[in-house]
Amino acid sequence: MIVGRSIIRLRSHTQKLRRRLKDFSSQGIVSFLIALGFFLQGCGLVFDAVELVQPLAFDEMSAICSRGQLRVGISVEPFRPFVFPAVFTDEGVRVTGLDVELIREVADALTIYCGGQKPIVPTLQLTRFRDLFIEMNEGHLDLFVSSIGGNVPGARPAGLWYSIPYFHNGGIGAIIQKPEVAERVWEQFRKQAGNSDTLSVIQAGLSGLTVAAQKGRTSQLYAQANLKNILLLICDSLPAAVETKDPSIDVILTNYSILDYVTKHVWPDWRLLTRNDGTPLLLTQEHFSIVTVEEKRRLQWFLNNLLYRLEESGRLEQMRRRWLEETYAPTRRATTEGLPFEVSKVPEHYDQGQCRLTTEK
Repeated sequence: MIVGRSIIRLRSHTQKLRRRLKDFSSQGIVSFLIALGFFLQGCGLVFDAVELVQPLAFDEMSAICSRGQLRVGISVEPFRPFVFPAVFTDEGVRVTGLDVELIREVADALTIYCGGQKPIVPTLQLTRFRDLFIEMNEGHLDLFVSSIGGNVPGARPAGLWYSIPYFHNGGIGAIIQKPEVAERVWEQFRKQAGNSDTLSVIQAGLSGLTVAAQKGRTSQLYAQANLKNILLLICDSLPAAVETKDPSIDVILTNYSILDYVTKHVWPDWRLLTRNDGTPLLLTQEHFSIVTVEEKRRLQWFLNNLLYRLEESGRLEQMRRRWLEETYAPTRRATTEGLPFEVSKVPEHYDQGQCRLTTEK
């Protein structure tokens, strides 16, 4: 009798739930099946049905562990020494640089986090810098790292999150070819008589000149926000700015540490714009961060904790010295420690691009 009444009550509850089911969304179907599960405890079919209608969601860390792969975006326009151009080796095409070594550290730490049974493999997707943000928002990447400034106004699109810095005390610098450009800037410093105001010096010293900055990078944002009396060229890449002859470019802006490297090792015809006493001239301070989407809280805490540990142990400082200060052959490092990338993802017919006059005032 008791069993009979229980069955009648169960049927009654089931009929009520079925009547409401017509108004449910897919989320309602899941709720119905879970509610039914309370009446049929121990029945595995109900929970199988729940997973069939809407698979149980993994958090982002579990998803990385499950597939054994970390999907990383890197700009196809390399900024040496943070990322070098692709190199052909006996093992295939490889890229290397400070950012790539950092990716290895992240992947190794994820391997430990995921239990160490199988290595987490970083899969690099090289794409145009401006497309990194699109690829991230469309869910094709777990993170990207390409010398991205995390503290520059206008450089943080909505929906993205920036880690604590892995590179500190950077900033936008400038390179020139003509000595008279340096003289113009130095004259402005002399006029200030000890009251140094770098922004006003740059605004006056570069007034009327042709200045180039890379599209989408913080140097473009800086120039458009602060340098109104210049002829501004927006270039697809740093090499495009160097190779442009018409119009003749007076000043190229980008991150100081990158310019310091390329003027010493790649383009000796260009030299850094300095202060009067020869010390570095940085137009602003910039810190480089790892980028992921805003919702991935577990991954964000993982990255911040890892970066803090690498900084605390001195490992990050060692990496920075290794790429910025040591003498080395990039090709040899690419051969011995470079990471492969998905060639199919590289933009077809990629070249260094060109420079265009901006119409923005």
